Amino acid sequence: MAPMKDVLFSIKELEEENEDGVSTLFYLQKIYPDEWKNFQERIEEELKDDEELKEEALRQWASYRGQTLTRTVRGMMYYRKALVLEAFLDMAKHEDLMEGYKAAGTISDEEWKSLIAQCEALADMKFAYVVSCQQYGNDKRSALSNAQDILQLMRTYPSLRVAYIDVVEDRVGEKQIETAYYSTLVKVALNKDSESAGPVQNLDQVIYRIKLPGPAILGEGKPENQNHAIIFTRGEGLQTIDMNQDNYMEEALKMRNLLQEFLTEDGIRQPSILGVREHIFTGSVSSLAWFMSNQEHSFVTIGQRLLANPLKVRFHYGHPDVFDRLFHLTRGGVSKASRSINLSEDIFAGFNSTLRGGNVTHHEYVQVGKGRDVGLNQISKFEAKVANGNGEQTLSRDIYRLGHRFDFFRMLSCYFTTVGFYFSTLLTVFTVYVFLYGRLYLALSGLEEGLATQRKFRHNHALQVALASQSLVQLGFLMALPMMMEIGLEKGFGKALSEFIMMNLQLASVFFTFSLGTKTHYYGRMLLHGGAQYRSTGRGFVVFHAKFAENYRLYSRSHFVKGIELMTLLIVYQLFGQTSHSTIAYIFVTSSMWFLVLTWLFAPFLFNPSGFEWAKILDDWSDWNKWISNRGGIGVSPEKSWESWWEIEQEHLKHTGTIGIIFEIILSLRFFIYQYGLVYQLTIAKNNKSIVVYLISWLVILVMLVILKIISVGRRRFGANFQLFFRLIKFMIFVSFFAILVVLIVLLHMTIKDILVCFLAFLPTGWGILLIAQACRPLFRVTGLWGSVRALARAYEVIMGMLLFTPITVLSWFPFVSEFQTRMLFNQAFSRGLQISRILGGQKKERAASTKD
Repeated sequence: MAPMKDVLFSIKELEEENEDGVSTLFYLQKIYPDEWKNFQERIEEELKDDEELKEEALRQWASYRGQTLTRTVRGMMYYRKALVLEAFLDMAKHEDLMEGYKAAGTISDEEWKSLIAQCEALADMKFAYVVSCQQYGNDKRSALSNAQDILQLMRTYPSLRVAYIDVVEDRVGEKQIETAYYSTLVKVALNKDSESAGPVQNLDQVIYRIKLPGPAILGEGKPENQNHAIIFTRGEGLQTIDMNQDNYMEEALKMRNLLQEFLTEDGIRQPSILGVREHIFTGSVSSLAWFMSNQEHSFVTIGQRLLANPLKVRFHYGHPDVFDRLFHLTRGGVSKASRSINLSEDIFAGFNSTLRGGNVTHHEYVQVGKGRDVGLNQISKFEAKVANGNGEQTLSRDIYRLGHRFDFFRMLSCYFTTVGFYFSTLLTVFTVYVFLYGRLYLALSGLEEGLATQRKFRHNHALQVALASQSLVQLGFLMALPMMMEIGLEKGFGKALSEFIMMNLQLASVFFTFSLGTKTHYYGRMLLHGGAQYRSTGRGFVVFHAKFAENYRLYSRSHFVKGIELMTLLIVYQLFGQTSHSTIAYIFVTSSMWFLVLTWLFAPFLFNPSGFEWAKILDDWSDWNKWISNRGGIGVSPEKSWESWWEIEQEHLKHTGTIGIIFEIILSLRFFIYQYGLVYQLTIAKNNKSIVVYLISWLVILVMLVILKIISVGRRRFGANFQLFFRLIKFMIFVSFFAILVVLIVLLHMTIKDILVCFLAFLPTGWGILLIAQACRPLFRVTGLWGSVRALARAYEVIMGMLLFTPITVLSWFPFVSEFQTRMLFNQAFSRGLQISRILGGQKKERAASTKD
């Protein structure tokens, strides 16, 4: 079974150019130059002047190299080819096999056709392939290209079956009409007049049509899609296949060996799920795809091998696994589909199988092709979905029951190989926060200075060595250890070492550290507030430049806010910490954290195609300004307006419980405690430890908020009709602020360091107020202050955007930065393609200019 996404690339999709002038077809030609050359030669020889067939062949050639349904169907139909071949060999006599291909020449055409028909009939008895396409019925009625492409697939592979949910209007009685839902299985209509038939809907034939009691998609779409189609399968073995997978003829020949494993006892019982490894075929697209390919490769080999034996806690992690169909049909099916809870539906099948007495094994002599996400945004959405799914698993009754029923050792193994990994990741980042806030407390309270002056703490070399070792661990080198071991086992340890060095030269440590933030944010939010949602990642080729506003929307809360907070803490620690006076100690203490901060802030732009080109920067700036200033409202998408995006970012707070709100407020109080520690470090405080100093700091914050409110109200009331008056108000506010600053410097001896500390103290406090206001949204709406909260939030978004945009703009002034990014982070063929497209683009512009002249 396979759910449907892209079926077959159209000519328009292949030839459509992005803003760099790079089309998907052009990209494929540069990635696969030899295959493209061979394809052209074959087409010229076989098709010659038939342009229509050439176009169809081109669409198939490109689709077989993308993550399309066409590629998946072709791969899965190798099983049928393998069965036909094996049946042919079984039916042949021993003498004929000894003669080899010469024996085929002695058979007449009728005998040959009869033999092949017998082999195909036997193959059809043993193998059936059902593609589950929810929208096929709607696409048929709308005459969309997807329906035509699926029909073409059924023509190419007549044994292919398509299951879909048909929604029709049935007449009940004389006047009443009700909507009826049918689970329908169709095949291609193999009649002689099929070529001259009319509309698409007349070219398939209904095999089964089962009326459903109501809408079929009540829970998560993907498992519901599998559940409605599983009744159309038959046999004892069931392999679930995702749409971004592929297969190979040599692997299909091994399937009968794999199915024999169901009859062997593994431990005390026979297997209920046969796990197989995956071959990631998208590793050559970009450096990010290569990182993901190596990471996934280690998980589906050495990782799952260890989980299956000796830990005995392997579950179902992906769709190539083969199920004992009868076992699972009588125990709840292969897919749980409760909305939100079963977001990661595949692993719950493994939980269910294990809880009901099943046994999950792993076999590495068979592999199935698998495509992975190839761009940072796609990868982050996928990891966010998996992190949300693990959050739901943490709260699920399945994990609770497994923990109660496993023995002690399997319980620990289950924890560390499922939710434990994400919980440990969350604790790692939480430890960074605790460490920094703890060091800051020691520095601001004077305890660190007191400890440093004591003789027994003055030269603590053991502590410095410990800090050095933990800084190396935090850089993420240990995360790559399973990857190196598996590459070493398969290709040799010399090759593993060289690949590890190349990966780090291409900034793999930056990528994995960035992924740490993605996992932590979405897992933690899921535990606090719930509300996991499916995130569509897309399976296309990433040959486009993501706008700054798009990256900001995706990573603002998960990385940028946290990165800026940690950066602020590190700067304050640099200003007031005693360790900062010792360069070596400061490097040991903070180097890994600075690496974490810089990674979380700038990795999306580093891995963004053409991320440091000056022309792109200008476009991104205008797009950012337009997005941040647009007003939201009903029907305005988050991609068009900051206000709409900001409202959606708070959806989790609308549906959370009281405990979630309380935790959100408690976590926000850290900014007020941080402010309390900083205001007493000001020179103008004159070592006064009275609470009055802290209260005066709150008075300053209150005055600043009132000024922002005045400016907001003034812009709304006077900005259009009384512009001169409004500008006069802003000028008076600016003069007053400048005068107060001069008085503070002259009379109270305020220093530049004091001004910097005020900014570092008050800006996080304002953010804490904003977080509390969002958590208490109903209260602020009643009091009429929600508009002020929105204005304050917009001001903070502008500040964060400027902090991120400024270094990128400076780096874009130097052309070598863009060249380094393209050469180091992307495939060499892609780099050549980009350069050629620029030349072609320049030629197009010159031709256009010459035609105008």
